[in-house]
Amino acid sequence: MYVQEFGSECQLPNQRRVYLSYLDSVKYFRPEVKAVTGEALRTFVYHEILIGYLEYCKKRGFTSCYIWACPPLKGEDYILYCHPEIQKTPKSDKLREWYLSMLRKAIKENIVVDLTNLYDHFFVSTGESRAKVTAARLPYFDGDYWPGAAEDLIYQLRQEEDGRKQNKKGTTKKTITKRALKASGQSDLSGNASKDLLLMHKLGETICPMKEDFIMVHLQHACSHCCILMVSGNRWVCNQCKNFQICDRCYEVELKREERERHPIDQRESHTLYPIEINDVPVDTKDIDDILESEFFNTRTFHNPTAPAFVTTCNICDLDIETGQGWRCEVCPKYDVCNACYQKDGGIDHPHKLTNHPSMADCDAENKESRQLRELKLRKMLDLLVHVPRCRSAHCQYPDCRKIKELFRHGMQCKTRAAGGCVRCRKMWYLLQLHAHACKESRCRVPRCRDLKEHSRGSQQQSDSRHRTAVARMMRQ
Repeated sequence: MYVQEFGSECQLPNQRRVYLSYLDSVKYFRPEVKAVTGEALRTFVYHEILIGYLEYCKKRGFTSCYIWACPPLKGEDYILYCHPEIQKTPKSDKLREWYLSMLRKAIKENIVVDLTNLYDHFFVSTGESRAKVTAARLPYFDGDYWPGAAEDLIYQLRQEEDGRKQNKKGTTKKTITKRALKASGQSDLSGNASKDLLLMHKLGETICPMKEDFIMVHLQHACSHCCILMVSGNRWVCNQCKNFQICDRCYEVELKREERERHPIDQRESHTLYPIEINDVPVDTKDIDDILESEFFNTRTFHNPTAPAFVTTCNICDLDIETGQGWRCEVCPKYDVCNACYQKDGGIDHPHKLTNHPSMADCDAENKESRQLRELKLRKMLDLLVHVPRCRSAHCQYPDCRKIKELFRHGMQCKTRAAGGCVRCRKMWYLLQLHAHACKESRCRVPRCRDLKEHSRGSQQQSDSRHRTAVARMMRQ
């Protein structure tokens, strides 16, 4: 499961929000039986894991979690590289119900406070809500449906505006019904607000038919007036209306209103509101657990396991050697040959004895210390990538600095390149890709870092665009 967590240090509207970005599994769960609740035991266990995560987020002080119930497209995998043939991809309605049944359990356990959807919470003003409909309130998650759809709509609106005459007041000629204006909490279409409202109107039309797929999970109570999720102060609860509550700021405004404008609106008698102190939400959402880095799990997609990585290569043919399929010198460090070269006529012209590589079973028995040494070596190599572009010393004391500089020079001069099969270039590209994935520097000096980031971002945008197109096609059908 991959999630995006925006803590208390983030600015609004993402502050204290969680986005469940991707979830994937393989159907190898055993035993394949039903739980006492009647559902598959696999489903029961996965639901418990998700509910446990939501409870953990709630205890840390997060206010809401967003889930887009969108199955992967045919031929695409969300996280894991491959799935069993017996495993079916659920349809949108079945996936949505899978999430909702889990969330209903979480409500019973008082972990989830309320369930709604993106459209009902942000695109329409219902009941006594006084919050304006504006794109500025929408949380912005990487890979989510609405940001990409909004960018497409903005481009279309600009194209239309370029080829359309405007009236004397400079307002955009676009019809929005009075009912839609009232529902959005707006009164007119003047100035910059018109573009915001027009975008929200069009985006709302796109999202409304599939609004149930954009699940919004409230971990804290939402103010019935301004719709913010309350984390401090008091929530003022109505002694007669079960689902009405407002924050301290809205309560102060409520006291200044005329009697007929107070809760409940347009009724003769106003209801009494009493305070409930909010004292169980932490000020800081920081995770106290250490972050565990991993070269395998730090990317959303588990790539083909046969792709080039830090594997042993043959000193004769320069090809990668599969586990248990090579020979190693007991004297010379890093001297390995593959089975094909070892078995050629005449054998290997090497002065020392060669022993067979350890089998897969032996590799599985590799101790914890050796795995840690391998991870440490990888971290040092990545640190070197950052060090070398800044290093100007001809006699640098940094271990392997000279070696990486030579590798950079090789990359600039090599005619074969990684695409042509150059082993040194392929390893260099692997290191650069690992670095670019984790790098957060906007002006990083590591070669090709910016290019790789943009390529990765572009690939993700293309994938997101295909998903939006597929979802829109499904809704039309």
